[in-house]
Amino acid sequence: MLFSASLLLLLAAATWRDIATRTIPDTVSILAALVGLAARFSLGPQAALLSILTAAALFALLLFLFARGALGGGDVKLMSALALGMAPAMVWDFLVVTAITGGVLAFAYLALSRLLPAHLARPVIAGGTLPRLCHVEAWRIRRRGPLPYGLAIAVGGATVLLHGI
Repeated sequence: MLFSASLLLLLAAATWRDIATRTIPDTVSILAALVGLAARFSLGPQAALLSILTAAALFALLLFLFARGALGGGDVKLMSALALGMAPAMVWDFLVVTAITGGVLAFAYLALSRLLPAHLARPVIAGGTLPRLCHVEAWRIRRRGPLPYGLAIAVGGATVLLHGI
């Protein structure tokens, strides 16, 4: 339970930071990896070894996608770190849910890029943090900027952690 709660907090932090700055802090990925490894080692060294091998294979695949420009470096690190805390069978579910969520996110951004009014094409500095963030996000959408894929990763990770699908 502590494992899941810790990871959910880390996923929330990664999502917020990715939406705000389009970066995922390395500390979030490192902490997720450490929490995940501790949880897997509590099940025995064989469970931990299987998760390490699965996460390494996933990292290699995601590194290829990063080299092609399909994913950001923070996304690769966060997904690999989360895989360390999952049983190998859960990693596939995590990837599927993350990909579906990413597709929905991409569709929403494409639709919004056509629907948002043109006056949102300029960022605004005034206002509180949340209104400013919303305005900047609208500006990014209108400019067809990169997706905050950390959100899709967080949904995929949280879904697998909470529901164990």
